[in-house]
Amino acid sequence: MNFAAFAAFGIDKMLAENQSRRISEAALLNLAFLGGIVGAYAGRALFRHKTRKQPFSNQLHMIAMFQLCAAVFVAIFLFLSF
Repeated sequence: MNFAAFAAFGIDKMLAENQSRRISEAALLNLAFLGGIVGAYAGRALFRHKTRKQPFSNQLHMIAMFQLCAAVFVAIFLFLSF
């Protein structure tokens, strides 16, 4: 999923430069939400894509925080179950 998110950011940047039909922000965010948050951040940084769009950035950060909280919750739950 990380590779798919990374590739989607690169493809969307290329499409933007060529003024072609783009990948929707919802699709990019869904890829991040479904497990591709690391790939999304890497693609965003490497391709310098969607770095100034504040609503998009906020949503991406919220997804990262949600996944971090979920991972901590699962880790604590598994630790306490032993």
